[in-house]
Amino acid sequence: MIKIRPRGNESVQQMLKRFKRLCQREGLTRDIKRTSYYEKPSERRRRKARKSQRRQHMD
Repeated sequence: MIKIRPRGNESVQQMLKRFKRLCQREGLTRDIKRTSYYEKPSERRRRKARKSQRRQHMD
């Protein structure tokens, strides 16, 4: 769970920006976008295969 506490004279906009940045770093926004719509099983397999290929190329 991500928690944000205000720092000194930090405005609400700055806190919101910091919160969004933390969510993006954690991969939360990517997961939400991916689960917000139905993904066909074949598309899911294709995405996972591409992900594993990228991982193999980096090693």
